[in-house]
Amino acid sequence: MIRSGTADLPLHYGKVPEWLASRMAKLGLAISEAVISEYGTAGWISRMSDPFWFQALGCVMGMDWHSSGITTSVLGALKRAVNPNSRELGIHICGGRGRYSRQTPAELLEISNTFGTPGKQLAEASRLSAKVDNTCIQDGFQIYLHTFALNREGQWAVVQQGMNKVSGMARRYHWHSENAGSFVDDPQTGIVGRNSGKIINFSDSRAEDSRKSVLDFMNTNPSLQTKELLALGLISQKPRETQLELWDASTPSLILPRHHEVQTADVSSGRLGAVLTAAYDKQFSSFTEALLLNGVGPRTMQSLALVSEVVYGKPNRFSDPARFSFAHGGKDGHPFPVPLHTYDKTISILKQAVRKAKIGNREQLDSLQRLHNLTVEIETSHAPEADIDAVIRHERTQSEVLGGRTVFS
Repeated sequence: MIRSGTADLPLHYGKVPEWLASRMAKLGLAISEAVISEYGTAGWISRMSDPFWFQALGCVMGMDWHSSGITTSVLGALKRAVNPNSRELGIHICGGRGRYSRQTPAELLEISNTFGTPGKQLAEASRLSAKVDNTCIQDGFQIYLHTFALNREGQWAVVQQGMNKVSGMARRYHWHSENAGSFVDDPQTGIVGRNSGKIINFSDSRAEDSRKSVLDFMNTNPSLQTKELLALGLISQKPRETQLELWDASTPSLILPRHHEVQTADVSSGRLGAVLTAAYDKQFSSFTEALLLNGVGPRTMQSLALVSEVVYGKPNRFSDPARFSFAHGGKDGHPFPVPLHTYDKTISILKQAVRKAKIGNREQLDSLQRLHNLTVEIETSHAPEADIDAVIRHERTQSEVLGGRTVFS
């Protein structure tokens, strides 16, 4: 089984207020429905296993663009919105944080009765993926959140997160069922994050002898075990780590900075510039407005352009997830307060487009795809550059008019 990537985020605490949580659930459901409409449930599972796409999704939903809380809140919002519609959508999310993570196997068995999926095998995959990241890979992060998303075909993605209180960081692990293999012999395409030196990694194929030695030791008489530990000095002093080198890997790795404010280096100014051009430039504003609804203003068009990219964008479009926070800001006020009026308009338009598509009228959903294609075309042909600081200042000046709100307001 292949781990598809990791994300390292500053460890933040707090609670998502209901005014944002309810909107996150609605937007998360609408985006999920749009993705499923275009790419099927397998496409949704694949995206959930991508750490960059997942981060962009959280940003466009108004969560803090870089914090560990984005994982808990996005998964909670999706589970809240998706599961009541599981039969219709063909997807389901199990698990969660703390005690809810331990309920994952039971939830998998229950939904498997509905989906006709191999519940026992899926429950085993859930337990093993958690064991590998929490026990076989001893990188200093203790797993506290585990979720398992699946579809009717039995394809799945695991998103789980560990914390390291010493470093003040959280690490999110993504798994994808696309490739079957061993859970104990190189199940990951790589383990990527901030270099912590040498770590214990019993899931490395080079650790086979070490695994056998551990099993042999566990099968010896307890008195002999004690003698061995005393001889090694491991009973009276801190255990020493088995040192296995961390190998080079090409797994997608997202490492986010500690600073709260969105800085110029965090965003592709060319990509954001294309979005702003499509929304505001006179040459394109009439065209983009005609794509969707008469009366849709440029600020809503800006949000829709970023939301459409989450639905239709290729994997390489999510290398700067902070850019997606320019759709609906962030609950902590970075890059700007959440514009509730714009957020609600975005939800309304996307829900309407999905609803019409379900009855065969794809005009509005196709318009969203054309909007995304237009911004990519502008980016490649006109190469506009956005002044990130100026955009943030502008958003903050009009925040009150747009119903801007933060957890502090």
